Amino acid sequence: MARPEPPESWADLPFFSTHWPALWDRLAATSGWQPEPQAIFRALELTPRPQVRVVILGQDPYHTPGRATGLAFSFPPGTPPRDSLRNILTEVAIDTGRPKADGDLTAWAGQGVLLLNTALTVPVGQANGHKSFGWQPLVHDILQATAADGPRAFVLWGNPAQKLCTALPRDGHLFLTSPHPSPLSAHRGFFGSRPFSAVNRWLTARGQPAIDWSA
Repeated sequence: MARPEPPESWADLPFFSTHWPALWDRLAATSGWQPEPQAIFRALELTPRPQVRVVILGQDPYHTPGRATGLAFSFPPGTPPRDSLRNILTEVAIDTGRPKADGDLTAWAGQGVLLLNTALTVPVGQANGHKSFGWQPLVHDILQATAADGPRAFVLWGNPAQKLCTALPRDGHLFLTSPHPSPLSAHRGFFGSRPFSAVNRWLTARGQPAIDWSA
């Protein structure tokens, strides 16, 4: 199994020279993890660094076999959304008045929404099983680089995502925080938080096109 190469626009992050070769060796020596190797960096491939406008942080890929896509919260095309994603799409419809028809979030990535998980792999059937596998330096590098590149909107659902961004500079950026959209916490403040319209107001106030969240 060949080691996946980092996407060109992200390849100069320190992680890829200092951590990635050894981390890949560990991954390659194990079995039963998701997503497929070619999809590990899919979020970075679909949203090149210069195009990032919004960052949405997830936790880890779906651990149900065949469901991980490399994009945080996204489901494979044609797969009915469940759990956190279903709640996210409910809020999209309420917030924007324009429902999204499916759970494939690829079109969001193409509009500059970086759908980043805080662990890029997961053992099948073991949620959060790679939390301490070694992805933290990459997530740190991505967040620091993204914040340094210019004003960005950071959408942070739940305490783990919010804690990861505590060291980022606040000036010029938009930080939206709420409880996580999981079925256990969505009713504690995620529903009604209206993050999607807030992001679009912030973007358009800076002369940028709004995100079509229904795409």
